[in-house]
Amino acid sequence: MKSPYVSELQPNQVVTATLLVQHKEVRQKKSGEPYLSLTLGDRTGDIDARMWDNAAEVMDTFDRDDFLKVRGLLQVHQGRLQLTVHKLAKQTLETVDQTDFFPASARDPEEMFTELRSIVAGLGSAPLRALLESFADDPDVARRLKVAPAAKSVHHAFLGGLIEHVLSMCAIAKLLGAHYRDIDLDLLLAGIILHDVGKIHELTYDRSFGYSTEGQLIGHIVIGLRMIDEKIRAIPDFPERLRTLLHHMILSHHGELEFGSPKVPLFPEALLLHHIDNMDSKMECMRAFIEKDRLVDGCWTSYVSSLDRSVLKKRKYLEQEAAPVPVPRPNIAGPSQPAPPQTQQQVVVTNPQPYSRPSSPFAEKLKGALGGGS
Repeated sequence: MKSPYVSELQPNQVVTATLLVQHKEVRQKKSGEPYLSLTLGDRTGDIDARMWDNAAEVMDTFDRDDFLKVRGLLQVHQGRLQLTVHKLAKQTLETVDQTDFFPASARDPEEMFTELRSIVAGLGSAPLRALLESFADDPDVARRLKVAPAAKSVHHAFLGGLIEHVLSMCAIAKLLGAHYRDIDLDLLLAGIILHDVGKIHELTYDRSFGYSTEGQLIGHIVIGLRMIDEKIRAIPDFPERLRTLLHHMILSHHGELEFGSPKVPLFPEALLLHHIDNMDSKMECMRAFIEKDRLVDGCWTSYVSSLDRSVLKKRKYLEQEAAPVPVPRPNIAGPSQPAPPQTQQQVVVTNPQPYSRPSSPFAEKLKGALGGGS
């Protein structure tokens, strides 16, 4: 086990750590000299890093997805941790344990796959059960499904994230399917299990998360439809209309045309699939951003583009100490003599004189015309 992890780093310290290069960019100072702008991380989070000096000597010795041993000063810059790198050296694969660098589900992948198979075995629809079992029995699909993330960065972006997301959605579907009348729970569960199956080929996750060429060119919706049709062709007499309903659920699960769905949901199970997917992904997105937010101070996260808002760190907000309230000085005056205001100095005046306004020729004439009255 490596040490320290990103989550253990404290500001205003010189740190030495082995980290994965998640982003690398060579920039120029005002003087024209190059410097390195990096994002370095491990399975617990990531930090911004800058190498201001001697960057030209090392910038060609490593690339994105390489492991570096770095030494530098960790400080807070614009509310975030930033590492000023003094020295760095590329590490070989033999010197690191890759599981230290890639976030993964807290659940055991084999346990999750067993739970998924039990859900499939419980379906009452023989055609749908046969279709889903053909996916689970495929060694390549099973191997990929146990480790694939659900997204590159937005939600469930960790190894095993896709199957964890699917199981969470299945649990929600069982509650909602029992609540709403006339919902075909078998169809809803089948749509949930298959809605993102194309992501096992759309995403790459051997090192850092990215997109395959097929994923870039076609996307997981079309890839998923091809995979479903390939399995259906091997199942005798699979109902054509049931196949059409599954196709529609896959095509419409993003909910809106502008979000990448060729169709919007047009029957109840398709609509439920979209909303369950949207809710579970956004709840995980909030959880992850709160947990790994890089802002040091305050009870708000930085802006989350996928949610189009900042998120309140509720626990930190509730744990903040209330500002001390000034305690007023006790009123020691009698009931008929109110205490003087405490914000003003009391002035004692002896032999007070009646107030008289300064006189003027016009005022004197006016008083004469009025009979000398004041």
